[in-house]
Order: sequence, then C-alpha cells, then structure tokens
Amino acid sequence: MHPCHFAATAPDRPAYIMAGSGEIVTYKELEDRSNQCAQLFRKIGLKVGDAIAIYMENNPRYLEICWAAQRSGLYYTCISSRLTAPEAAYIIDDCGAKALFTSDYMPKDIIDELISLNRGVEERFMVGTPIEGYASYEDARDTMPAERIADETAGTDMLYSSGTTGRPKGIRFPLSGTAIDEPSPLLALTELLYGYNENMIYLSPAPLYHAAPLRFCMTVGRFGGTIVVMEKFDAEEALKQIEKHKITHSQWVPTMFVRMLKLPEEARGQYDVSSLEIAIHAAAPCPIPVKKQMIEWWGPVIHEYYAGSEGNGFCAINSEQWLAHEGSVGPALMGVLHIVGEDGEELPQGEIGTIYFESENEFEYHNDPEKTKESRNSKGWSTLGDIGYVDEEGYLYLTDRKAHMIISGGVNIYPQETENLLITHPKVHDVAVIGVPNEDFGEEVKAVVEPANWGEAGEDLAEELMAFCRDHLSHIKCPRSVDFQEELPRHPTGKLYKRLIRDRYWGDHDSKIV
Repeated sequence: MHPCHFAATAPDRPAYIMAGSGEIVTYKELEDRSNQCAQLFRKIGLKVGDAIAIYMENNPRYLEICWAAQRSGLYYTCISSRLTAPEAAYIIDDCGAKALFTSDYMPKDIIDELISLNRGVEERFMVGTPIEGYASYEDARDTMPAERIADETAGTDMLYSSGTTGRPKGIRFPLSGTAIDEPSPLLALTELLYGYNENMIYLSPAPLYHAAPLRFCMTVGRFGGTIVVMEKFDAEEALKQIEKHKITHSQWVPTMFVRMLKLPEEARGQYDVSSLEIAIHAAAPCPIPVKKQMIEWWGPVIHEYYAGSEGNGFCAINSEQWLAHEGSVGPALMGVLHIVGEDGEELPQGEIGTIYFESENEFEYHNDPEKTKESRNSKGWSTLGDIGYVDEEGYLYLTDRKAHMIISGGVNIYPQETENLLITHPKVHDVAVIGVPNEDFGEEVKAVVEPANWGEAGEDLAEELMAFCRDHLSHIKCPRSVDFQEELPRHPTGKLYKRLIRDRYWGDHDSKIV
C-alpha cells in the first residue's frame, strides 16, 4: 500500500489535482519525482533518521517532497506558512533540519531572514524561481535519476503543536525501520471507518502543513485514490470543487462548516453535493446547531473524530450515533478513556475532568522532557490537555481546553459553550470568549467578536449579543462585555490563537489561566 505500486498498475491515474491551477500529477509522475527527490536527499548527504523542514503553501511539489522523505527514512517537519521568520526558525532549529524546502510564493523578507537565523541548515531549496541563498528545487531534482534509492526505509512526519499557548512542541515517534509500503494503524482505521479505497476522490481544503490534512492525504495515496488539493479555503469554491470532481470523501474543520452555512441560500443551493459519501471533521469542537444543519444539508455523511498528533488515543462518531448523542465525539476506538479530577483520581461517568488515554502508543515532545512528563500521570496515562466527560454508554464529550478555563469567583467556566452559541448568531462571523481581570472575582467573561458586518460593531450589537447569551445560557457563562475586532487570529486549521487575544487584556496582571 504505497503510491509506487499504483505507478505500476495505474500510471495515468491522478494522484492529486490542484484545485486552483488545475495541475494534475499522476501516480507515475509522483513516483518518478519522489524518487528523484529521494536521490537528491542522498546526494546532499541526508541519511536515515535525518530531518528536513518544509515551509511553504499548498503547491504541486508539496506532496512529492513528503513522499520522497517517506521513502528515504527521513523525518519531515511541515511548518505553517503563516509563521513569522523567528517562529519558523525556532521549529527548523528544534527539529534539527539539515535541509529546508520553501517556495517563491513566500514573502521574500521572511525567506531572506531565515538564512541568518538558521545557520545549521546545510541545504536550502526553493520551489519556483529561487532567490539568493536558495537553489532551484526543480532544477536540482531534475538532475537526479528517477530510480528508487538502494536503502529505502519508511520515514515519518515530525509535526509541531500550533503553539496556541506558548512555544510549539515537536511530536517525535521512533522510526519503524520497516518497508515503505508496510501497513499502518491509520490505514486500517480509515478503511474501516471511512471506506478508503482506490476509487475515492478526496477533497483537502486545509493547509497541508497541518497534521490531519497531511496524514489523511498521505493515506489516500497509500490506497491509490485521487486528492483534490485546494490552495486555500473558500466556502463557495469548496462546494464548486465537490460538484466539479464528484468528491466522495473530504475533511473539514468546524469553522469551514460555519463559513459554508453562512453563504447566501442561492449560493449553497446551486451546487450538487450528492457525490459525498464521507465528510470528516475534527481539530476543534463543532457547535451542535452547526452540525445539525450540516447533516440536514449533506445527509448522514458527517463523521467526527477526536485525536491528537500525539497518537495516544482515537474517538470517532458517525452521523447516526451523533444524533443519538448530540455533542459527543464518540467512544474510544484506540486507547482506554479515563476522566481524571484535580486530585488525580478517576471520576465517575458524567463528571467533568481532564481527559486521559491509557495506551501502549508512546510519544515524546522533542527537546522538552518536562512537557512530556507533564502529559502523563502516575498511572502512565497521557493527556492532550482537554477537558470533558463520558456518558453511561462510554461516549466522550469535550468541554474545553484546560488552558482556556475561566475561574470567576472560584467557579470554573468553560468558554467553548458560549462560543458555540455566539457563532450561531447571524451577525457574528467569528468569536473568542476569554477571561479578563476582575478585581472582585479574579476573572470575568468577555467576548471578542469579529462581526459579519463591521459597520454594525458598537454598543447596540454588544447588548444584543449579551442578551442573546442570557436567553440561552446561565448568566455566569455569559459575557459581561463584548469587544469587536476586524479579524480574529485564527489558524487555517481552525484553532484560535486565544493567547494573542488574551494577552492584550492582562497586561501586568497575573493571569489565573495556565
């Protein structure tokens, strides 16, 4: 189960199609180019266990570089193209990358700065027209033979947390030492849950540098399916691609659902989405009304899972199960679930605490033994830092991130519920709910709103939104104030950089939030 086999049996089948440019890369072309790139790795001295970094936007060369690293026994670290030069440089240094791959799409000042910031990088390549300090990737690749290297062995990704609460941390797994086509647990899981097969046509609307899109796209290649890669997400364009390519499988984050649902009715209704068999979502909790509307619109094809790049556990739920357990992310299919209280003891069903998985799958945060240690408890169970509870049938419900919890007058408030409500208001485009300083209670609840129409931002809309919350939630969960911001700092993968918002309000105060 590897693209190399489909290059032999179905050479002209598209391995992937770029949605914007329309460029098609066949399995034969992917095989030849990934072999050439693997030969290039060996020519520049990269050996099994070495690392490369990929810092660029979605483009046609992205997946071929990943597959070249996979067949060369390398670690490949994919970095958000939205990071600044110092942020990217930190990851490049931390992962130990000996070669950097970027593109001429990236801002020149950032790419220039990386040369001085990452002196440990031995080779730098640029997709497209190179600038000083970078070699042409395509020229270097094309001088190499399209033959398999003699010492092929499976490499793997080494990805970093998004850094929403501090420095991003690399998640490193030991190399397997197996053949490049050795089956993996993700292959079995996607075949069982989502019917992955060689006839699938998969829409990937998210950045490839994020764990889920990257790993699921690589898995589609292992099955011999076709991927349609969107260079960037646009709500209506995504619907257009579903109709155009008769998409069977897709993967989303809840903010994408919100954007599509807020399209004008005539725009939503003009595209045929009946080809969809599976629409997977993850990465952030999905508001119940949003998911209900998506199931009503697309039918019972919506699937959700809860997992992390750490691979310590996996929960999943389909549409039918979700309608019977609204708000759940499903039972554990990998790992054993435990809900643990502040005293370290396991909590009974229905009580909210920190979510732990008991699993044999070991992981470590690269160069951070303290964070690795903090992720475990005395029993050896591991956590991603999320809060939730389990019902009597073993279904997990996410409450929030522990780091986002607001403590007001000694009461724990989880802002996700308030955010899930406010995002359904027609005048709200995006929202973050945070705790801000309060002299009497320590913290109070504030909503920072990106309005659908900036011209409506002001006291009247603030009062309307606070009243909307009071009509639907207990008052302690409702914002005592609303501020407006033209654009919230949301990662393309759907995660909100709450730290950046929250830091503006705390100043010299000591935040009670970790």
